[in-house]
Amino acid sequence: MRAVRRPAVRLPELVAYDGGELEEDGDYDGLEFADADWARQSARGARFMDCALRRCGLDETVLGRARIIDSVLRGVRGVGTDLSGATLRDVEVSDARLGGTQLHGAVLERVVVRGGKIDFPNLRSAKLRDVAFEGCVLIEADFAGAELERVTFDDCTLARIDFSETRMKDVDLRGAAAVDIARGIDRLSGAVISTAQLMDLAPAFAAQVGVRVE
Repeated sequence: MRAVRRPAVRLPELVAYDGGELEEDGDYDGLEFADADWARQSARGARFMDCALRRCGLDETVLGRARIIDSVLRGVRGVGTDLSGATLRDVEVSDARLGGTQLHGAVLERVVVRGGKIDFPNLRSAKLRDVAFEGCVLIEADFAGAELERVTFDDCTLARIDFSETRMKDVDLRGAAAVDIARGIDRLSGAVISTAQLMDLAPAFAAQVGVRVE
């Protein structure tokens, strides 16, 4: 297993943002967004470089095709956030509370997701490379058709995960506190699991090959 390359985010001295609503294709550099409510705003195609988003509300916020680079997101929350086709590179996400986040077709590279809870994230056809999930809860995450390379899930709870048609390489599930795979048990080639996890997943493996256990 090759180790995950983690982000090394070193933010410059930030300037507090006071520019009102976000703009599509906007360019945001070296800014701090604190306690902002971006509900139903659109910043499609925007670029966030060397930024900090702290405790921002993202209910139905449109960030499709946005680029978030060398930035930190702390305590963000929202339902129905649209990050489809977005790029997150060298990003730290901590204590997020998100539901129904759209990340299909997104690219995540050198990203750490630490703590928090993410319900029903749509990661279909996304590309994750060098991504570390740490101490977070993922409920019904949809990785169908996604590409995962050097991805870890340390002390995470994975509930009813969909790995259908997922392609994996150097994916480490051994550190997960709980692994519940709803679909795609046959797509774990390229992943490593622990002996205890193998025993937990044995019924699903048996069902996949048509073995009846009595």
